[in-house]
Amino acid sequence: MAFHTYAEALRDAAERFRASGVPSPEWDARLLAAELIGCGHMDIDLDAAPIPGFDIAYEGWVARRAAREPLQHILGTAWFGPLELEVGPGVFIPRPETEVLADWGVRMLRDVAKHTAPTALTVPASPPRVVDLCTGSGALAGYVKHEMPEAEVYAVELSDEAFSYAQRNLSRVAGEGLRLVQGDATAPATLRKLDGSVDLVLTNPPYVPETPDLEPEVYHDPHMAVFGGEDGMAIINRLVPRIAELLKPGGRVGIEHDDATSAAVQAVLHADGRFTDIAVLRDLTGIARFVTARKV
Repeated sequence: MAFHTYAEALRDAAERFRASGVPSPEWDARLLAAELIGCGHMDIDLDAAPIPGFDIAYEGWVARRAAREPLQHILGTAWFGPLELEVGPGVFIPRPETEVLADWGVRMLRDVAKHTAPTALTVPASPPRVVDLCTGSGALAGYVKHEMPEAEVYAVELSDEAFSYAQRNLSRVAGEGLRLVQGDATAPATLRKLDGSVDLVLTNPPYVPETPDLEPEVYHDPHMAVFGGEDGMAIINRLVPRIAELLKPGGRVGIEHDDATSAAVQAVLHADGRFTDIAVLRDLTGIARFVTARKV
């Protein structure tokens, strides 16, 4: 279809998205157009005639989004805080709510640094040590390293496809002391050399209970990165003992979980016996989305 103006193209795309159930039709229409034009999403000249080739390219992208392919797969990127991450088939698309966990982690590290700042009579404090388990695209690890360049950050990912994305994304984060490890985050051998020395563990593991009733976009993410068994707790149950081994006394952990499993995650931490200060952290909509705790 040939459009006379960008405004006409955006209206047509939004109508098609709305008809197919896309949650944010106008926003998605604008982001796709801005990417093709090469401008900011608020800088589109709505009354201008489209650039040559726009109609054909835009039609292809709109058709893919109307079929409920994730917007991030079409664009090839996803924003996570200050980071623009490469994403696509084979890697979990980081969600905005996870930024709450990343920000909590950075605040915990800064609080530790404030209380361990060296004086003239003390030796310099060692850099904080952070582990991101089930890193996927590298979102949490990259966020922490961006905000705290002095931190020593380890990221663990099992999937070959996701590991490749994390490699590319983390290679663009400045600073030394950022290490990506391929392995099973629940295995005792993974990062064994760090046992008892880690200040902070963050994890956004597979936690969704098996169900066929989610939004279509979710099923474009790798199954192993999304679903955590029938109750959503299969991976978290195995992660908690490993996290306890990694953390040093006083170290902190933040775990993202399904909106129906906060009590179950808290119970696992209590049952382990090595955690205290177990608390709920809510996302920006007020949903209990994370559990935090401190190693005894």
